[in-house]
Amino acid sequence: MPLPCWKRVTPLLAAVLFTGLACTKNPEAAADKGSASARPAPAAPPAAAPMAPPPSAGSALAGIPGMDFSALPPAAQGELATIFSDEFCYCGCPHTLGACLRQHTDCRHAKRMARLAARSVSAGVSAAEVIVGLSSYYGSFRETRVDLKVDPRMCKGDANAPVTVAEFADFECPSCGHASPLLKEFAKKGGDKMRLCFLPFPLPSHPNALPAAQAALWARDQGKFWEMHDALFGQQQNLAPAALPALADKIGLSGAKLQEVLKAGTYAKEVETFRNQGRAANISGTPSVFFNGRPYPGALTLDPELLAHSLEDELEWRSNNNAWAAD
Repeated sequence: MPLPCWKRVTPLLAAVLFTGLACTKNPEAAADKGSASARPAPAAPPAAAPMAPPPSAGSALAGIPGMDFSALPPAAQGELATIFSDEFCYCGCPHTLGACLRQHTDCRHAKRMARLAARSVSAGVSAAEVIVGLSSYYGSFRETRVDLKVDPRMCKGDANAPVTVAEFADFECPSCGHASPLLKEFAKKGGDKMRLCFLPFPLPSHPNALPAAQAALWARDQGKFWEMHDALFGQQQNLAPAALPALADKIGLSGAKLQEVLKAGTYAKEVETFRNQGRAANISGTPSVFFNGRPYPGALTLDPELLAHSLEDELEWRSNNNAWAAD
């Protein structure tokens, strides 16, 4: 997958759970390096009473209704068992995640949290890192949301949907090109639960991103924003201003008119208003996604499963008046 066009590292869950694999150390016991001598061996300490072996991680994860972690490698099972015993469920119950999974079988929130943790440890992330990441992610729901002003002509889905997913993107950014079909499919599966909105955020490092964004806004005013959106992402390797009129002709618009618009810089100020929204939201790169004004922590890894997870969390949070559903 192409690297995102980022100038900073996202300080949320993705930075801990969804990036490179964590380093695990399993040092072997050092061999005895003492020299052989005639000195008598020290007396052996008194033998300690034998202790019962701790339960295996597999047994600690077994018996959870509706969930099976047996396919995880043994090391990952050990990390997950630690998370289940050390982390609390964010549904508000006074139980660890493991206890909530067993005792409150109707808590869907705990199951989503467990799946996210299992996905992380299977990638080699340690239990300690996962716990920090989960705390950061779920804590972000209580932080102040960004008030984004979207244009309904650049949105897919019902304006009354409970969740608005807004994407700041750059038409010349390879990662945005990769994310585009994923987000469109995500919006399709989300149905009436969400709408997807696009906000242009051309980066200075991409010389053709600004004229491409202007071309998209012009096409919007002709009622063909999404057609131009797809055409631009379909020709990322050649978005020079001279190539854009042909794209307009291709989608049934006037290439000659677009050429005039680009020369006059008609939409330059409006593009800047979108960029100002992005700056106010503290982003400096693309793609950057928000769920009802909450930064999506997986901007570095736009993945269908993680997007669906975040949508479920957002729907629960909203349906319970900005709180997690109680057991």
